[in-house]
Amino acid sequence: MSALTEAKAAARKAAFARRKAAQAAGHPAPAAHLSAVLAGYRGVPLAGYMPIRTEIDPLPAMAEAAAHGPVAVPVIAGAGLPLDFSLWEPGCALREGPFGAMVPAEDRFIEPEIVIVPLVAFDRAGGRLGYGGGFYDRTLERLRARRPTLAIGFAWAAQEAGDLPLEPTDQPLDMIVTEAGVIAF
Repeated sequence: MSALTEAKAAARKAAFARRKAAQAAGHPAPAAHLSAVLAGYRGVPLAGYMPIRTEIDPLPAMAEAAAHGPVAVPVIAGAGLPLDFSLWEPGCALREGPFGAMVPAEDRFIEPEIVIVPLVAFDRAGGRLGYGGGFYDRTLERLRARRPTLAIGFAWAAQEAGDLPLEPTDQPLDMIVTEAGVIAF
């Protein structure tokens, strides 16, 4: 195992513990700041995500955004591939996708201009540590090659880290939204 791989594993372990504690604290409206940010982009195609485990829940903000324009969620096409995004709306029929995340029962793919990105840890420079599969890095690279794409990291404030072990292929975030506020870069 390389030093970078070991550093990422250690950073993930620490961040997962902080995320679990933050989720257990039971903030009453964790998506309020995300809703406020998205209100400035009404009608712009966006992708959120279906939360798993202790991820902060973007669904209230996604539901508000869906009243004004298309909202999609990620669908994993396969290992080593970028994500696809299938249209989602509150109450739509869902099926279980890879890694336990729910996805729309019927795939209707769109290309978002805003991507709400789940994460394990983030830093104040827009760095993001994910689960290690590279799905969002490949996806953001593909989307940004076609048009400007706003990447919004959504996380508990406790997931902030001082120094993340990042690689050149890691795609930066344009802002971080937490239950405590917004950090723009």
